[in-house]
Amino acid sequence: MKQASILSLALLCMAAAGTAQAHGDFRCDVPKAEWKTQMELQRKLTADGWKVRQVKTDNGCYEVYGFDDKGQRIEIYFNPKTFEKVGEIKQPS
Repeated sequence: MKQASILSLALLCMAAAGTAQAHGDFRCDVPKAEWKTQMELQRKLTADGWKVRQVKTDNGCYEVYGFDDKGQRIEIYFNPKTFEKVGEIKQPS
């Protein structure tokens, strides 16, 4: 019985870890003084053919909601200093 409890707990922990990642557990460790503005990121993405609905800050990253240049719905996290993509949440088609 004890092994079943340990297995259940292990599975629960793995499921919880997967859920955290699925909801955007991305982090950027950049001093605020080095950040570019949200508007700069929005202009860059728009110039690349994206339709940006919202840019907000989450865990030190810029979180972007909208549609990419292929028309796919997106939720992507960017480094606020380099605008490098640090993570993406897969959206349903």
